[in-house]
Amino acid sequence: MSQTNPRRGEIWLVDWNPGRGSEQLGRRPALVIQTDAANSNPRYPNTIVLTLSTKGLPVSTHVKLEPDSTNSLRETSWVKCEQVLTISKERLLQKWGQVSPGDLKRIEKSVATALGM
Repeated sequence: MSQTNPRRGEIWLVDWNPGRGSEQLGRRPALVIQTDAANSNPRYPNTIVLTLSTKGLPVSTHVKLEPDSTNSLRETSWVKCEQVLTISKERLLQKWGQVSPGDLKRIEKSVATALGM
């Protein structure tokens, strides 16, 4: 299998199956937040992502994204910054798009809030 090299700030369709408990299931988008250096390391088969959902709340750990030609989202979505997951790159099915630098900054701030940093 060829190595997938995602980049920080990209949105990918992820195969979450099989899941456990209340984990994500099915094929859903996620945002890559791991550094590009780690993502391109051929000896490290994982990446760190945040889940996306079409359901969100007005809380500090949910960042709202509106669909545009860059992110390729189909509808308003929320990045769930409290749902930080390390996954195998083999779960990455297809690159959808990427978030803007401004959105990435908002997401970084929200992740720091979620992690108490």
